[in-house]
Amino acid sequence: MELIYDAMDTLLPFAWMEYTFMKNALLATLLMTPLFGLLSTMVVSSRMAFFSDSLGHGAFTGIAIGALVGMFSPLTSLLIFSVAFALLITWIKHRTAASADTVIGVFSSTAIAVGLMIMSHGGGFSKFSPLLIGDILSITPADLAGLVVVDALVLIGWVLIFNRLLLLSVNSSFARSRGVSVFAVESAFAALLAVVVAVSIQWVGILIINALLVLPGAAARNVARSVKEYHVAAVTAALCSGLVGLFSAYYLGIAAGAAIVAAAAVLFFVSLAVRPYFQR
Repeated sequence: MELIYDAMDTLLPFAWMEYTFMKNALLATLLMTPLFGLLSTMVVSSRMAFFSDSLGHGAFTGIAIGALVGMFSPLTSLLIFSVAFALLITWIKHRTAASADTVIGVFSSTAIAVGLMIMSHGGGFSKFSPLLIGDILSITPADLAGLVVVDALVLIGWVLIFNRLLLLSVNSSFARSRGVSVFAVESAFAALLAVVVAVSIQWVGILIINALLVLPGAAARNVARSVKEYHVAAVTAALCSGLVGLFSAYYLGIAAGAAIVAAAAVLFFVSLAVRPYFQR
């Protein structure tokens, strides 16, 4: 890490770079936000905003269950329960006549209720409250190493399912006619989303993590005229939002996760305003 820190000091001769926690936060932003931008393209195209929101609730319950059974690592319970939660919702959606929104709503509300009951038992909720807003400034070198691994795994998974996922987002019936296993592709994408949410929720926060899976893609869709432009714009929007939010948090003394989402929201409204110029 010292080599990376030295390179950052050379390339970025700013006062805030003297703090190790800011270097770690900057590296985390560079690793994390492009991933959100990439995934948000399919979240928006596949109309999965409500589903991605439910993953935050599922992660909340995962933390609670991990604390209840005494698992050594909170991240372990987060990952296991988040992925299981995402796959269960996907499976139920394909096995019931109820609408997808209904299924997601039932699971989401149940998850948050169970999580609150477990965490509030014995007055222990206060120690989990930081997870609601997150704190990217608390990230450690070990966390950064984990993010690198997650980035690599998610990118590999993305490459493997992208073409089928793109076809599915356009028309699921046509995708089936072309031999695409809708359930398998949806499950794989749901698992990728769950992993990203579980790993990053402690730094972004449960209350606003869904915004990072929606706003970059929504902003990019307003100005993109091709699939390539769509993905480039989404990743760029997420990265810019992350950097603006991080520096705003440092200079203004506000929550970094909320600042990042606010920056992404501003970009969305700007893209909405200029959309007519890109639709010609």
